[in-house]
Amino acid sequence: MNHPVAVRALDTFVYRCPLETPVETSFGTMLDRPMVVVRVTDQDGHQGWGEIWCNFPMVGAEHRARLVESVFRAQLVGREFSSPEAAFLALEAGTRVLALQCAEPGPFAQCLSGIDLALWDLCARRAGEPLWRYLGGQSDRIPVYASGLNPTAPERLAGQMAARGYTRFKLKIGFGAERDLANLAALRDTLGESAALMVDVNQGWTLEQARQQLPALNPLGLKWIEEPLLCTAPWSDWRALAGLTDIPVSAGENLMGEQRFHDAIDSGALSILQPDAAKWGGISRGLPLARAINDAGLRYYPHYLGGGIGLLASGHLLAAVGGEGALEVDSNPNPLRTDLAAALNRVEEGVATLGDAPGIGPLDGLAGLEDYRVAGGQ
Repeated sequence: MNHPVAVRALDTFVYRCPLETPVETSFGTMLDRPMVVVRVTDQDGHQGWGEIWCNFPMVGAEHRARLVESVFRAQLVGREFSSPEAAFLALEAGTRVLALQCAEPGPFAQCLSGIDLALWDLCARRAGEPLWRYLGGQSDRIPVYASGLNPTAPERLAGQMAARGYTRFKLKIGFGAERDLANLAALRDTLGESAALMVDVNQGWTLEQARQQLPALNPLGLKWIEEPLLCTAPWSDWRALAGLTDIPVSAGENLMGEQRFHDAIDSGALSILQPDAAKWGGISRGLPLARAINDAGLRYYPHYLGGGIGLLASGHLLAAVGGEGALEVDSNPNPLRTDLAAALNRVEEGVATLGDAPGIGPLDGLAGLEDYRVAGGQ
């Protein structure tokens, strides 16, 4: 595929949407929803849009935007690359020492990911093709699941998502066995036996805590248990945990680097891998990784928690790769998501349709989000 890019401009835009109900996890609480948007313009005026992961810490959005403007812009603008992959490699090499010098490989990887998403969107828009097809996909239909169910009355939000066509639901746990089990019982009572239920510990357990907690979860028919241990825990601990349960074990949103992901694939501990294209790798690294996950007999479920642009890109990546995975869609109200990802607001029997519009699709909703723009971006 021929997709050269000559970059004329690189811009960032920071948004923050306050939350009426904070999002609770086992490691902390989110008081608002941030979004860092990346816009790339080529020498002919074509534009592409991407998004940078920026949920934590609270100042993360402004920090990432300033990294793009102060470091990445000078390395990208005014240069021509044979492809987005070539740009990815050049930016990765050009910022490697800086990322190590300031001990921030994560934020640098996130900025690079958002830029990469924008470059691929630009190429697909320029070609007049939806990104899923431009990347080699055969269908625009993708399964989705409702995520972000808090430990406080999760059945209310889950019931709303079920009414919107969702059939799969993921609950945040790690708040004590009694509360976790009560929430799972409430979800099952509200959603019925046919609903698929998953749980996310958000790295909240030690291996010993897992030994104590898993016996009560094992009979509940859960589709997976996500990040029960620290992402840095040795694979021997992950294998020991997997041996304690028949529940499929998943992880990946907090892994970074090709070697770490390939170690995860080879670990024998995981059934599901969940890389986040706005957090590490974009599409240039994420597409071959997703294919490697499926080829290994595991399942690729893209992680995502942010605004609508990154969510759309993740959906198109899933559609391009295929397999048994589903796209994570946050259940909590957030116009930064719903006003931008219109295609994903329509769900029927757990499936969304991306459509045939060029790139990741129309982003007309950006104009209506100006009230949420804050200082820190272009």
